[in-house]
Amino acid sequence: MSAPRRGIARLVDSALAGHAAIGLIAGALMYVIALSGTLAVVFEHWQRWEQPLVAETPAISPQAVQHTVESALAADAGKPASEHLFVHLPTDDLPRTVVTTDHGAHYVDAAGNIVAPEAHGWTEFLLALHINLNLPITIGILIVGALGSMLAALAITGVIAHPRIFRDAFRMRVRGGRQLAQADWHNRLGVWTLPFTLTIAITGAAIGLSSIGATMIAKAYHGGDLIETYGAIFGGEPEADPTPAPVANVAAALEAMQARFPDVRPTYVTIEEPGTAGQRVLVLADHARRLIYGETYRFDAAGHYLDKVGLSDGPLGRQAAASTYKLHFGNFGGIPVELAYVLFGLAMCVVSATGMSLWLQKRARRGLPSPRLEGFWKAVVWGAPILIVVACWMRFAIGPKAPFAALFWIGLAVAIVGCMVRPEALSPVTLRRALGAMIGATAIVHLLSALTAPLALIAIDVVLLAVAAVLIGVDRVTGRASTG
Repeated sequence: MSAPRRGIARLVDSALAGHAAIGLIAGALMYVIALSGTLAVVFEHWQRWEQPLVAETPAISPQAVQHTVESALAADAGKPASEHLFVHLPTDDLPRTVVTTDHGAHYVDAAGNIVAPEAHGWTEFLLALHINLNLPITIGILIVGALGSMLAALAITGVIAHPRIFRDAFRMRVRGGRQLAQADWHNRLGVWTLPFTLTIAITGAAIGLSSIGATMIAKAYHGGDLIETYGAIFGGEPEADPTPAPVANVAAALEAMQARFPDVRPTYVTIEEPGTAGQRVLVLADHARRLIYGETYRFDAAGHYLDKVGLSDGPLGRQAAASTYKLHFGNFGGIPVELAYVLFGLAMCVVSATGMSLWLQKRARRGLPSPRLEGFWKAVVWGAPILIVVACWMRFAIGPKAPFAALFWIGLAVAIVGCMVRPEALSPVTLRRALGAMIGATAIVHLLSALTAPLALIAIDVVLLAVAAVLIGVDRVTGRASTG
């Protein structure tokens, strides 16, 4: 072969290698987002699980909320003034009251007394991993939005590329060879979860990529002011007046909510510019049987009702924008919907993992074996959940301020390098069983340390034990000693 042809051949090989690497990285990020998103569906339950012994209450009175607000502002005396104060009111998923200022968040008892700091750093890490891959929010959410668009395209083209996929929707060969079993799991789960996958992908892309449109609108019409741009949909900020003033009458606002809107359930109270003449009280309320994340009701500092933003009955575009969040995270319809989202999310993880494994096997059949790429993918598929469990251990060993993101990404990078250098070192079966053992150990230790916790939190440990048993004993069901 002449030198120019050899040069072209090397260029083509390099391009193909680069193409494969980009595909693997994109696939790895989608898998991490799917995995963390599956866990994030029940993030409020994880918050409770992470701090199991915090006192809980199904409701709190308006007067107790007022006491909470005054106590939080008094505790921050001498510190820079907070721009916002938030009170999370008890809900079914999180029956705890939390007050948050610019200087921290604390749990509150039924009387409105501050009792303990909020310390669920591991849960926050999971949310950030899903929403923005632990990157700066502006960059990370754009990447996640773009990957959501790619996921939607993959789901649609995957169906088009397999014309028999619906006809064979219930054909499973779990006891066949590794490749046949993976292909069936990939195709069947892809069909069964297609509506869910498209819903998650489209809403995720809308949430992630909306910042691009908002930035363009802000530059074109609002002098680059993003707050004003988003305010047109979700409600704007009040005109600032820093003159000191008594604390807003939150109790009066909540009492007015009960009288005026008895059919909605307040979930959040926000005081904008608390302790100033420009302060305003916002009450976010959940509307039953609606996908909107809530309606925002606005009150003045004396607790007199002003108006509402119109998320529940305003322009259709505003209602649609307010509906993407519940639809994406599955926090509507209670426990049954959350469980369905978790199961569909796990199916999406399996589809993602088997899809890349099948592609690597196809490369090998074409004479392009890629043991290093297979090592890369093995490290991602099993290393990501293992490191999430390790991060959980760090939470209880070090505390809520442990460097979770650094641990996860550095650990994943080390695992990837190790598996690429020594692809044969650890089999997927070994890693899967190790993950099962780690989850089981975590559940047992947590259960023994929180025997007085509410029954719902004990149920989480029981579910984790069941997951551990499945991961360790799945070979007995499939009849195979290997899984990709």
